[in-house]
This record gives sequence, C-alpha cells and structure tokens, in this order.
Amino acid sequence: MADVGCAGILVADMFCGPMQNLPREGQLLAIDTIEPGAGGCAANVAISLAKQGFAVDLAACVGIDSSAHFLLKSLEEDGVGCEHVATTDLHSTSKTVILVVKSQDRRYIHMFGSNKAFTVSQINLDWVAGLKVFYLGGLLALPGIDMDKLGDLLRFCREQNVVTVVDVVVPQDFEVREAIRSLLPEIDFFLPNDDEAAQITGATDTLQQLQQMSNWGANTAIVTLGEKGAMAVRDGKCWQIGAYRVDLVDPSGSGDAFTGGVIAGALRGLDMPRMLRYASAFGACATRALGTTGGLLSVEETEAFIEENPMEVDSWSL
Repeated sequence: MADVGCAGILVADMFCGPMQNLPREGQLLAIDTIEPGAGGCAANVAISLAKQGFAVDLAACVGIDSSAHFLLKSLEEDGVGCEHVATTDLHSTSKTVILVVKSQDRRYIHMFGSNKAFTVSQINLDWVAGLKVFYLGGLLALPGIDMDKLGDLLRFCREQNVVTVVDVVVPQDFEVREAIRSLLPEIDFFLPNDDEAAQITGATDTLQQLQQMSNWGANTAIVTLGEKGAMAVRDGKCWQIGAYRVDLVDPSGSGDAFTGGVIAGALRGLDMPRMLRYASAFGACATRALGTTGGLLSVEETEAFIEENPMEVDSWSL
C-alpha cells in the first residue's frame, strides 16, 4: 500500500539544452542534449518521493498513444505505482517542450492534452483512505477539476486522517482568489511560489501574502522564493530560510522537489525548521542535472548535504 498518492498534472517532457542562446530565425542550433522524460507536478513529486524511499502511487490521465506508453513505463521504472492513471480517447497525452538557456529562466511550450480530462471522480476514495498523504499538483491548470467536488475530497481526507498537500499552476489572467480562498481551510499544506501567491492574494510582499492566506484559514502555507529561499506560516508563527547554493544546471524541477521534501518531512514528523531545511536542500540539489528529476538525492544524501551546509531558519510571530 502506498504512503503517498500524487494526483494531477502528468506530462511527456522534452528538455532541450542547456544552450547559450536561442537560435535566430532560420538558424540550426546544435546542442548536446535533447532528453525525453516524465514530467508535470504530480509525476515529478511522485518520482522524488520514490527516490527518497517512500511507497507512492500516481493518479492522472493520459491519452491512448505512444507518449502514454513511454510515460507509464518510465514512471514504473522509477518506482511509481500507475494503476490509478486513467486514459482518455478524447485527447492525446499532454506534452511540454522545455528550452533551457544558460543564465535565463526556462521557456515552456505546452499542450494541455489529456490533462483536460482529469477529474475528481477519477480519484478512487478507497485508495485515498489508505494513504498517509494525498498531494494534488497543478490545481487551476486542470480544467476538469470541479472546485466543489475537490472540497468534498479534501474534507474526506481530513475525516480519514490523510494529510493534504496542494500546489497550483496559475494560467495567465486567471481569476484565482475566490477559487483558492474557499479551499484553504481544507488544505493542510498549501505551497505556491511567490508569483502565484501574489496572484492569489493581490499582495506583492511575501509576509503580507502569508498573512492574507492565514486570515483566509490556511493551516500551513509555504511560499517558495527561488534564489531567496522560502517563507512559511502556521498558527500565527512565521519561518524564513535562505536558499542553498549549488552548481545550477537546470532549475526546472526545483519547486516540485521542494514539495517532495515537504511531504517527506511530514511523513518523517519533522518540525518546521527541519522541514524547511530538508525541502530547501532537496529542491536545490535537484537543479544540478538536466530535467526535473535527474539530480534528486536520497534521504541520506540530502541529510549529509544539510550537515555539510549549515543554514539558519529565522522565526517570529505574526
């Protein structure tokens, strides 16, 4: 039986780079690596948990095509259970091309595809009831997710003592505030990045974002800040950690690895300072290889990295 169920976005990724610059119009640019892989929030977090030694299942939706076959085979080889992955004949499997340019943020070319067909009804409640943690990755970029039904699912998790972890992908110009506000009290760990938190709360200051989410009933909210680290709030108390310095190759998987670190911390019973150190270190080390999961470490390797790289966690009351 799985410790964690990861549900949400599943994508066939194609990583191109790293490269010094994008090609000019009409130019052929030769690069060393074009690498396919399993991606999307749910898949990335599931792989990260399997790497850390946890039993993990995936619930998502794929098409009936060669990309789906590749994804399921790849995920199973990484130790992720796929019996709860649904199929649809309405869409082909979701795909993303990621362009990795040195010293620049990533560029994405994405086809929603089969993720459009993923719904709450595809998530088996008997399966959920047997989990320790349920994670939903990519909320708001899953058009088939009904918010009322999701609220019912989150309340069911609480009744079953299943810890819930949710992150979001906010489409441009999407009205998110009311959609998220009503769900926050039902979520145990809410994990937006700073841009997403700004869209959700309307505030640009991270502390104000955390205060607003806390006012709306958030239990634990953690905002990731890229190279500035992360901040968290729980029960009127805030924590802040900086970012670990590593030799950066590709930042694509850092956020999902951070989430995998938070979930691992919850499963291991870590307090907030230790959880932030662990998740931050695990996320940072994921950026040392091309792709979203190539640089992932084991629990023992991550703890050794933390020991070798001491990091303070500041705390204060709101």
